[in-house]
Amino acid sequence: MEQLPSKEQILQWIADNPTLTAKRDIAKAFGIRGSALRVELKRILKEMEAEGQLSKKARAYREPGQLPPVSILQVMAPDAQGDLFARPLELDGEAAAEAPRILIVTRREDPALGQGDRILARLTPVNATDHSYEARLIRKIGTNPVRVLGIFRQGAEGGRILPIDKGADKEWRVAPDLTGGARDGELVEAEQAGPKRMGLPAARIVARLGDPTGPRAVSLIAIHQHGIPDQFPDAVIAEADRAEPAPMAEREDLRDLPLVTIDPVDARDRDDAVYAHPDDDPKNIGGHVVWVAIADVAHYVRPQSALDREARKRGNSTYFPDRVVPMLPDILSGDLCSLHEHVDRPCMAVRMKLNAQGEKIGHRFARGMMRSRGSLNYAQVQAAVDGAPDDKTLPLLDTVLRPLFAAYEATKLARAERQPLDLDLPERRIELSEDGRVLSVAFKERFDAHRLIEEFMILANVAAAEELTRLRRPLLFRVHEEPSPEKLDALREVAEASGFTLAKGQVLKTAHLNRLLAQAEGTEFDELLNITTLRSMTQAYYNAENFGHFGLALRSYAHFTSPIRRYSDLIVHRALIAAHGWGSDGLSAQDTEQLEETAVQVSETERRSMMAERDTTDRYLAAYLSDRVGSTFSGRVSGVQRFGLFVKLDETGADGLIPIREVGREFFHYDPDSQTLMGSDTGLTIGIGQKVTVRLAEAVPVTGGLMLELIEIENRPLPAGKSGGRGGPMRRKAARARGKAEKVKRKVVRRRR
Repeated sequence: MEQLPSKEQILQWIADNPTLTAKRDIAKAFGIRGSALRVELKRILKEMEAEGQLSKKARAYREPGQLPPVSILQVMAPDAQGDLFARPLELDGEAAAEAPRILIVTRREDPALGQGDRILARLTPVNATDHSYEARLIRKIGTNPVRVLGIFRQGAEGGRILPIDKGADKEWRVAPDLTGGARDGELVEAEQAGPKRMGLPAARIVARLGDPTGPRAVSLIAIHQHGIPDQFPDAVIAEADRAEPAPMAEREDLRDLPLVTIDPVDARDRDDAVYAHPDDDPKNIGGHVVWVAIADVAHYVRPQSALDREARKRGNSTYFPDRVVPMLPDILSGDLCSLHEHVDRPCMAVRMKLNAQGEKIGHRFARGMMRSRGSLNYAQVQAAVDGAPDDKTLPLLDTVLRPLFAAYEATKLARAERQPLDLDLPERRIELSEDGRVLSVAFKERFDAHRLIEEFMILANVAAAEELTRLRRPLLFRVHEEPSPEKLDALREVAEASGFTLAKGQVLKTAHLNRLLAQAEGTEFDELLNITTLRSMTQAYYNAENFGHFGLALRSYAHFTSPIRRYSDLIVHRALIAAHGWGSDGLSAQDTEQLEETAVQVSETERRSMMAERDTTDRYLAAYLSDRVGSTFSGRVSGVQRFGLFVKLDETGADGLIPIREVGREFFHYDPDSQTLMGSDTGLTIGIGQKVTVRLAEAVPVTGGLMLELIEIENRPLPAGKSGGRGGPMRRKAARARGKAEKVKRKVVRRRR
């Protein structure tokens, strides 16, 4: 055929031959030869593209919205029936929003596929009711691509994304067809598009998140940035909706016990209740009996169910000032599992006997049914025992609250003997208005009521670990290992520079650290030593093996008391159920098989939540302080690095950075051992814990970054360097020599002491 085909013939050819749609294939099919006819064919194809009859992708033509026969797909979560579907990564903009549904048809020899996997697959159009294509795997090509969260800035050719991470120093470019319809100034989530090359990395916008300055965007940013799942799959919600109140069945009836819950005033779930009374056993004079009852989540979340898989993936609930991302759907976390007052609730309970010195001398576990006598808050309980009960606490004062505090007083004796690490680090509380704006930032008040609950929860956690160890059953331990020698040396260096001592050459115990903190208490070095001691600690984690808990000074410790918000506790509950034969919902063979993998998973999700919560707090604090740029604040140096100083502000506890260029008008030598900066001209030495006065130079709510200028240190203005400049090579050498001499001098002085 030596004449040009009609547009209808071209469309028919592309429909019949989806693998042969390049211009060269079309020319060959219709026998088009010669440059003149090829130019004319190109014109026709361009016309069809402009008219919307065809779309062009990678030199190939196809009907708009149609997928090529071989496509790159991203695997989605399984549906309620366990079928795997995928979304095409070929479509952009509006087409992506209306992407056809693709069912993945797996074969026995295919590798396992999971949510987020990227695959190359061969597609076949089908006329099924719930999907338009079937896909057969060719090969896996990797998991989720690099993601970025940032502000989209529109340009002549697409646009750019300015990342919101504090440490990000590189923008991302977005091609015109990969903007996803984003508008200038919107907060967007994007992923890397194509391989890394020289210049700015390429990105494709996958989600538009709205106005980044909106107060409700703060926690949303952290959720997306850290990849925290905040939407429950339909199958999980459907399973939760089918849940019904647990029957009494074989449970122990604990409804006569006057258990109460004591939580923060804004508690979103209630998973622990307590009750205590004097022990009437003549062999335990002055002793106490303490009951701790915990929500029986295991009854509702069965092993390998959709609820279980989702809870394990999330690992824990994540708490923000304006919202919570729960581990379980609200019908469970906020209702059926939550120990609300005056309603029957299934529970896992432990009855513990304490002697007069507060030591646990026995315990017994039960799977029961309880009924809370009251949902109380910490301030309310503290006011009641301090002589100001309200209508709710007055009837409970003599029968419930005072016996609880009597038992707590005994546990204080055991705690003093055990000597867990006693850090004094106040927590911040961010109060928001109804529209999500920061009203105030204050430090949380700590009551004995807080410490009472903490002590009883620790006792219950110890009892759970000891019970399962005694019965030789697998479980997840909460592990906290002692500090590394390097971190201890750094702590010792700071302590000695402050005029205190930390024993060396013996097995470290928390008692040694507590003695150091007691030496510093009330001095100008109090906060410095608390911060430095905290930083010397290793991070606690979960493990199927028991390595002890250094910080609590305990040999065995597990998490048992918060199964609504921690998956680790649910595993411990199942282990107890299986060990005591309390039902078919105990620890399954698969649970046991993947215990080590679960330990890693929940340790990682816990760290993820901690980072997200910290980043959100930083952003709220930056928003709160953004109206006070130019104001002066008092604070303390909380960190020293080569590039500058970190300062914790006294008023809010916010952390800001003083860049090295703003520290002083001279070159500063950095000593990593003593964590100090020393001026090359003046000899000014700046270290952790020193009092400073700073000016707020910049507050960026979208990143949470605070930039500060140093005005005074230890109530004295900064001395001027000899040249008023940054210092040259000679002064750098002099500074290093002086720094080394000062270090030697400090060591000599200490030896003479």
